[in-house]
Amino acid sequence: MAYAKDQWTKPVRQADGQVRRERNEKRWGRGKRWLGVWLDPHGDEKSRAFETKTRALQYATGMETDRDRGDYLDPNAGKVRLDEVWPRWIRSRTIDPASEIQYESKWRLHVQPTFGRRMLKSILPSEIAVWLTDLIGVYGPSTARSAFLVLYGCLELATADELIKRNPGNSKIVKKPARRFSQVVAWSDETVEGIIAEHPAEFRLIPVIGSATGLRQGELFALSVEDFDFEQQVIRVRRQVKRLRNKYVFALPKNDKERLVPMSPALAKLVKQHIAQFGTTTISLPWEQTDGELQEHDLLFVWSDGRIIRAGVYNLMIWKPALAEIGLIAPPVKGTRGRWIFKTDYTKGMHALRHYFASITLADGVNIKELSEYLGHYDPGFTLQMYTHMLPSSYDRARQAVDRRLERLASRLTEQRRSRDDSTAA
Repeated sequence: MAYAKDQWTKPVRQADGQVRRERNEKRWGRGKRWLGVWLDPHGDEKSRAFETKTRALQYATGMETDRDRGDYLDPNAGKVRLDEVWPRWIRSRTIDPASEIQYESKWRLHVQPTFGRRMLKSILPSEIAVWLTDLIGVYGPSTARSAFLVLYGCLELATADELIKRNPGNSKIVKKPARRFSQVVAWSDETVEGIIAEHPAEFRLIPVIGSATGLRQGELFALSVEDFDFEQQVIRVRRQVKRLRNKYVFALPKNDKERLVPMSPALAKLVKQHIAQFGTTTISLPWEQTDGELQEHDLLFVWSDGRIIRAGVYNLMIWKPALAEIGLIAPPVKGTRGRWIFKTDYTKGMHALRHYFASITLADGVNIKELSEYLGHYDPGFTLQMYTHMLPSSYDRARQAVDRRLERLASRLTEQRRSRDDSTAA
């Protein structure tokens, strides 16, 4: 049963046999006087010091009440530092190597410097809120959202392991950075055609397929001849070329989701012509991890030396020069090291071809659910948020529907007038 123990006095047996408490000279006036004492779920005695007897007894009684209700939490558990929880959390995640690299980066750059050496119980919701505000101001909402996911995950694991009672990241004052969609602007047909025309002949099919199917850059570079089903007129998107630090692997498409994308007859013809003219090259890469099982595929696009196309080199040597040639970005300038430097931004990357594909398919009646499947999005709601402004306006459809109704009404009224006129004339 819980009780309070006086640390400043000690029991002393008197000459008459009675026990009285007398001043403990070694402890008198030093530290907190009262210990709240209780038994934990294992029957072990635990204690905590307080200034007053009342507070000590209340605390010890509360701990035994929590024990009996099954809500007991070791008061020393919160003294564990976040640094000790991080390795357990990252090992508990079932993620691909690229995501693990991203999590490690966010931990090392943003979470650990602020919270790593802190005891779990000392991390306050207000501190997390201020930290997020600072991250958004310096790095933007996307980085802040990723860093918060790491911190929140570690704290959630600590809560599940009963190191803390509740996750401070769940507080109402902690506002998780919202995913914001800047309005996507689709390129014109002329712009896309110009980019395609400026590509070298052996790589021209890359932006053609990108604009005609919405494939991601890594998926385009991993296309194999076996992925084209000319009979069913579909492309089977089954892999991508993915970078893991300084090495490359074959991996499942984003969201670990294979998909089918319709292939138009005109695109099928261009693919066949490309294969006939340039052939394919067998490339061998590990699957998913740098030490994964090797896979071989006959790729449509490789460098002239037979190596895989790497996104960074392709962007610098082919993509950006094509944009500069049509005036979409400024011509390059030489940097201090003699290398050509292009001034551009994320809106001018190959991802813009996905937006172009979305715009032309939505305009011709493809619905959001179908488009989401073609693009390989994890949720049609995400697709709707991104491209809702590209949906054909319902105004014209509404006007046309009302017009048809009014035309029928006008026709009926005209027939009625004619009938009345005929009756009057008779």
